[in-house]
Amino acid sequence: MPKFVYAALILLSLIWGGSFYFIKVLVEDFGSWGVSFLRSAFGLAAVTAIMLAMRKPFGLRGVRWPAMAFVAIVNTALPWFLIAHSETRLDSGLASILNATTPIWTIVIGVSAFRASSNRYQWLGIAVAFAGVALLLGITPSAVSSIDAAGLLLMLSATLCYGLGSQLSKRVLTGYSMYQLTFGTLLCSTIASGIMALVAEPFPVERLADGTNLLMLLGLGVFGSGVGYILFYYIILAASAEIATMVTYLVPCTALVWAYTLLGERIGWNMLAGLVVILGGVYLAGRKRRALPAQPAAKA
Repeated sequence: MPKFVYAALILLSLIWGGSFYFIKVLVEDFGSWGVSFLRSAFGLAAVTAIMLAMRKPFGLRGVRWPAMAFVAIVNTALPWFLIAHSETRLDSGLASILNATTPIWTIVIGVSAFRASSNRYQWLGIAVAFAGVALLLGITPSAVSSIDAAGLLLMLSATLCYGLGSQLSKRVLTGYSMYQLTFGTLLCSTIASGIMALVAEPFPVERLADGTNLLMLLGLGVFGSGVGYILFYYIILAASAEIATMVTYLVPCTALVWAYTLLGERIGWNMLAGLVVILGGVYLAGRKRRALPAQPAAKA
């Protein structure tokens, strides 16, 4: 696996580390579909500007739009709505923890529905990284039992969508660059979630003028959706869907880094230990199984 994939994973986790906090604040003003629409629209504007500046081809006529729209709804519009809706019932930190179930869904769906191959390193890496998340955040049985059931179901449904969408992206959306994938996905997501935002919920346009909301939309949309999805699709194309979704294990770590840097929150020994364990799990999941040496032909 290219070494830059690991750097891309860390950079993506840094970008996505603050997303759950941004969503928690924005959903109060714009509603669940409104957040999905706004982060799609701001991300679309960002990737359009990047592609124009870098003179990357859009290739609109060559896009298989029905397939692009289907993947965009499954992998973007719907899970972003579900995450925002779950955060009306869950803390943003807990939502980021539950988001770490995405790699498990990705491998299970790949193996069961698409006959994808898996190896012991992937399963071992997932188990180690999941243990690291539990260590980092100090999850206890009493803490798990107090989770809001509806919020839990919404968040797990979002990660299921991510797992399915990541596998579909690798198989259905072939022949596109990471820029075309990001542009097409965010365009379709903007249209779909925009329709739902107008139909299902009130959309307070005047709240867009609020300075705090604008800053959070820049972080969530421009960086989290635009730049973030370019990195995400790069990882899928350069490595695999399973490796790309391992970023969800790093997000709680980077969320703590942002909390320490910006808010001065304390970082305990368990957080540092959890970070080391998670990074070890990501490394294990990215290892390739060694090919068996060729056996000599049997003599008659």
